[in-house]
Amino acid sequence: MSKLSFVYNRHSVRKFKKFAVAEEDIREIIKAATYAPSGKNAQNWHFVVIKNEGKINKIAEIIEDKTHELAKLADKEDLKKNLLKYLHYHTFFKYAPVLILVFAGPYPIPACDILMAANKTEEANRILKAAPGIQNIGAAMENLLLAAASLGYGTCWMTGPNYATSEIEQYIGFKKEGYSLVAMTPLGVPEESELKSPTRKELDEVLTIID
Repeated sequence: MSKLSFVYNRHSVRKFKKFAVAEEDIREIIKAATYAPSGKNAQNWHFVVIKNEGKINKIAEIIEDKTHELAKLADKEDLKKNLLKYLHYHTFFKYAPVLILVFAGPYPIPACDILMAANKTEEANRILKAAPGIQNIGAAMENLLLAAASLGYGTCWMTGPNYATSEIEQYIGFKKEGYSLVAMTPLGVPEESELKSPTRKELDEVLTIID
């Protein structure tokens, strides 16, 4: 067995068994997420766990409604079709027993403030493009997915439904100053015993070593 099997055993799961997830496992998974690195140790994350089936279904319904609302605004038929064809992939979480919503909080970047004040917006935007605060959330999310897989659960990192985050936030009623919903993942026991991931690019295609 590979020493890195805990990485390779993580897959994006979209079908789940009707098994409950023990709260102690949920807490252990979230704890692992909080051990991710974060710039300045900001830990600017918050996790909202939803186990109520009716509420999970309602969130899926909110995304469906928002999708059709946006589709009506499309001035080109291909844009409309391209949006609607992903609707299932934005709502399949309704088949999982647990939905985890991941919120990102403020992450001050003093260098950006200085550059903006000096009208050096191009330099500031280069820093903002790297999204340092969101990178913290990405690290926590990856920890979450790996921890879940190690405990035998399936997950799927989702940002596709982000166009409905305002409506979702309003529905669940979670408020924390400066925080907003940026990602979500279902959590549950995978329906399929044999899980596969898409083929990865050849390593030399994505790796450059400079001596």
